[in-house]
Amino acid sequence: MERSPAPLLSVRNLKTYFFADEGLTKAVDGATFDIHPGETLGVVGESGCGKSVTARSILRIVEKPGRIVEGEILLRRTGANGGEVDLVALPADGKEMRSIRGKEIGLVFQEPMTSFSPVHTVGSQIVEAIRLHQRLSKREARERAIDLLKQVGVPKPERRVDEYAFELSGGLRQRAMIAMALSCDPNLLIADEPTTALDVTTQAQILDLLRRLQEERGMAIMLITHNLGVVAEMSDHVVVMYLGRVVEEGPVDAIFHSPAHPYTRALLRSIPSIRSQSRVKLPTIAGSIPHPFNRPPGCPFHPRCPSFIPGTCNQREPGMVEVKDGQRASCFLYNGA
Repeated sequence: MERSPAPLLSVRNLKTYFFADEGLTKAVDGATFDIHPGETLGVVGESGCGKSVTARSILRIVEKPGRIVEGEILLRRTGANGGEVDLVALPADGKEMRSIRGKEIGLVFQEPMTSFSPVHTVGSQIVEAIRLHQRLSKREARERAIDLLKQVGVPKPERRVDEYAFELSGGLRQRAMIAMALSCDPNLLIADEPTTALDVTTQAQILDLLRRLQEERGMAIMLITHNLGVVAEMSDHVVVMYLGRVVEEGPVDAIFHSPAHPYTRALLRSIPSIRSQSRVKLPTIAGSIPHPFNRPPGCPFHPRCPSFIPGTCNQREPGMVEVKDGQRASCFLYNGA
């Protein structure tokens, strides 16, 4: 997919830290990437690499003791509110940020059971989201909620709209969450591990649903996952994160067929293939992710890296450089030692 010249959302040197009594956790430590209109950006990495905190930073819903300490999140707006706005400069609980959250940027949470209120019906929560951003009566908003549930493939939406989250299966809860996220036609949908707790068949249905809705609405999707198979199927562009940093980014074909960063290569080697020999152990990434209070100096991946250059990788942080057209990596193998 050809990227449009102007990004819909630009994240620049984003740093989100958590200040606890035990120490400082740099959950996101200088992330930079773009999301373009109509594309799907896959954000991948091991658990704890900062993917979800990046999404929460974009929506300004980082919980205390975390806060954004540096960087920009530039959103290009359309319509009457056209122009570019830096979301970091807006008060997190201010009127303008609340109008952006849900209306221009939607979010599908990782676990819908904990996202829906257990004491309110699913329909009432969708209605509330609709009326927060649109001037509709309760009856009109309810009709809109039923229509949204129908669009996302919920059977008997007229009945399901009055049910509680615990009365729905995992797949139906996830569809209802997608319906609520799309209730105000956002330009960007952030899907945080949207298929994690679902069986394989339901996962495929949810991914097909997201793809169909994207084609119909022309929205951009930021797909956060650790499942590289989902990334290969869904994404146009890929960002690989490690310890809060973007270590590689590029078109999905380039990332999968010619990965540049040693971490990306290691991730791809660990995926089972139909060509894999039976009863042969899959390669694993050496070591483990460092403790957040004890980050290594220099390149954050160097303690686990097979291409480690002593005296360089453990002394300095590599910058992001272009490896080839549209593909960039943060590694001394490319930007010189």
